[in-house]
Formats: sequence, C-alpha cells, structure tokens
Amino acid sequence: MAEVEARLGVERAEVVGRIAALRRDLAGVIGAAAGANADDEHDPEGATIAFERAQLAALLAAAEQRLSDVDGALARLAAGGYGTCERCGGAISVERLEARPTAVTCRVCASHDGVRR
Repeated sequence: MAEVEARLGVERAEVVGRIAALRRDLAGVIGAAAGANADDEHDPEGATIAFERAQLAALLAAAEQRLSDVDGALARLAAGGYGTCERCGGAISVERLEARPTAVTCRVCASHDGVRR
C-alpha cells in the first residue's frame, strides 16, 4: 500500500502543478482580452480568444476533477477502503487499480454503469 500511496502522491503533485499552470494561463488570456476589442462577433481574433478561454477552462475543470479523484483515492487508502468497489462491495482487481489507481468500482460494476470509473 505504501507503493500506491507514493504513486498517488506523485500524481497529486503533478495535478496540483498542472492546475496552477492552467490558472496562470487562464488569467493571462482573460487579462489579455480585457484590453482587446470586446466585440468577439466582428473581431477576427475574438473567436480565437473565446475558444482559448473556453478550452483552458475545460482543461482546468478536468484537472480539478482529477485532483478530487486522487484525493478520494488517498482518503480511501487512509480509511482502509481502497480497492473496494463502492457499488457492490467486492474487490477491485489489482490490474484495474494499476491501470486506474483512482477507480471506485470493479470492472463488472463499471461495465454495468456504462461509466469508466
């Protein structure tokens, strides 16, 4: 379990760094757009700025969700519930946890849900 905790710790640090970088990038785009022509409809660069802002916001949301998933896995690990399916209570296979260390469901439950969690 120490190996899993170390792996999740490394991933957490990487995600925290990615979130900080995305927040800086998003602030930069928002700041650059503040002094630009606010008429996106007629500004040839307007759509690009709006797209870049939306793309960065989506990447930031995904990174924040990933951080939440990693924190959840670390909490389950600390509480002794890591590797137990939240749906059926069965064990999540080692192979699944190696591939997806933040998994909360076993392969069977994940396939029934239609969601890859």
